Amino acid sequence: MTTPITDQVAVLEAGMAQQAPAEILAPFAEERQQLAASGVPAGVAGPGTELPDAALLDAHGKPTTLHDALAGRPAVLVFYRGAWCPYCNLTLRTYQAELTQPLAERGAVLVAISPQKPDGSLTMQETNELTYPVLSDPAHTLAGHLGILTEPSEGAKASQAAMGLDVAAANADGTSVIPMPTTVIVDASGAIRWIDVHPDYATRSEPAEILAAYDAAL
Repeated sequence: MTTPITDQVAVLEAGMAQQAPAEILAPFAEERQQLAASGVPAGVAGPGTELPDAALLDAHGKPTTLHDALAGRPAVLVFYRGAWCPYCNLTLRTYQAELTQPLAERGAVLVAISPQKPDGSLTMQETNELTYPVLSDPAHTLAGHLGILTEPSEGAKASQAAMGLDVAAANADGTSVIPMPTTVIVDASGAIRWIDVHPDYATRSEPAEILAAYDAAL
């Protein structure tokens, strides 16, 4: 069993504090506090909601759909911000180690989805040695349907720029709109059975929590 995501985040942030100037990191901390205080947005889709068969792109830019990705199986859908997000990288690596096999044994599939360009999805998949599909939702169709879209604060954007990061350039639609990190369990028809939204992007659904929810829902 790998280290819990919460503990990995603590190590990650300790390293970031040693490497980046405090004035660069401060806007991120302020943004996270604001997001946590605001909580889960009103109108987030709940259990029973049918997801649309969105037009997606695989990591090589080939058109696909949610229906194709599910292939008649229940699934755990992981909405992440992009390959540029260190919290997303450690989370998807953890899911590779802790979820792929247990879900396969349950006849389910793990799918990661972001708004980034397909080459970013490929970078994420190769860098983190992920065996599960990493797809692009270029029009925010699924994340928009879920009601989990957000955008970095102006302070966060300034700090990202100082670090050489341009979220809009990474995204397929050329905007800075991104999903709140969210885990969704859907049945074989694409209907939501469980959803866990994390406004504070440094927190994520732990693998044991996801498996417990899956077993309870399906």
